[in-house]
Amino acid sequence: MGTNPAHRQAAFATGKAIAKAGWRLVYGAGDVGLMGEVARGAKASGAATFGVIPTHLLAKEVGKRDLTTFVITETMHERKKVMFMNADAIALLPGGAGSLDEFFEVLTWAQIGLHRRPIWVIDIDGYWQPLLALMDHIIAQGFADASLRDLFSVLDGVDALQAAMAAA
Repeated sequence: MGTNPAHRQAAFATGKAIAKAGWRLVYGAGDVGLMGEVARGAKASGAATFGVIPTHLLAKEVGKRDLTTFVITETMHERKKVMFMNADAIALLPGGAGSLDEFFEVLTWAQIGLHRRPIWVIDIDGYWQPLLALMDHIIAQGFADASLRDLFSVLDGVDALQAAMAAA
């Protein structure tokens, strides 16, 4: 869950916001951490839930089986592919290496023109400020064009996410 209780609250509220917008949650099918909180918020508010988990993480991430749709894949790559194929937008909550892996993959796909889906970085209490500074550094050092920053939107909380979902 991380150390900041606001992250847990935002995760649950994100699930509720998904339901309120009439969207379906597509996520990694875990019942732990913030992703589990998003799923609980979505389910509690009546959203359809679509979880995708590779076999080797079933025990570690405690695969949440009470979902509308539950898909088991062989690999992490297949997991990300199935999640992406079924998602209308991507929202990045505070997280770790797995969250960053998923973010950079969909960001790279957007950069090379493989999709135009919204990518929302939800910056709860400034959590993603170091990531945004890194992105600026990459651009300043000439490893990416400034247009890279146009491929995702930074939102300061769940209310901003709700507005972005309504506009999408």
